[in-house]
Amino acid sequence: MDRLIRWFLAFVLFVLLVLVRAFEAKLFYDPLIQHFRYHYLYEGLPEFDTLKLFFFVFLRYILNMIISLGIIYVIFKNKRLIKFSVKFYFVAFIVMSLVYYVLLSTEIMNDQWLTFYVRRFLIHPLFVLILVPAFYYQKMLVKLSI
Repeated sequence: MDRLIRWFLAFVLFVLLVLVRAFEAKLFYDPLIQHFRYHYLYEGLPEFDTLKLFFFVFLRYILNMIISLGIIYVIFKNKRLIKFSVKFYFVAFIVMSLVYYVLLSTEIMNDQWLTFYVRRFLIHPLFVLILVPAFYYQKMLVKLSI
């Protein structure tokens, strides 16, 4: 029964991630959503408030991170993995937000795909899709070595 509850909780947390994505336009300031959806081929970047944009990118990253950490904890029930994940998320945010800021402020926009993908890692919960299989693989290796 405990296993069923854990998988149900993981599913609920996953649905929360989907809901964050579904209501992104209503919850977060991001003029680049429409730009990268339709206008990136024939227009430059739209006007945006840099401070406001970075605040909402940070807010969305933190929200996705908290839900993702919940998924990792529910699946593995290992505080050591959570500590590692928090450090990983923190370092990833610092590095990627610096790169994102440089890309936006210096208008290295000849190839907008780099900005698009850095932004994608910041606003979408892609790291949980990397960390969960990695932790599962590590868990299986430990089981096999005993």
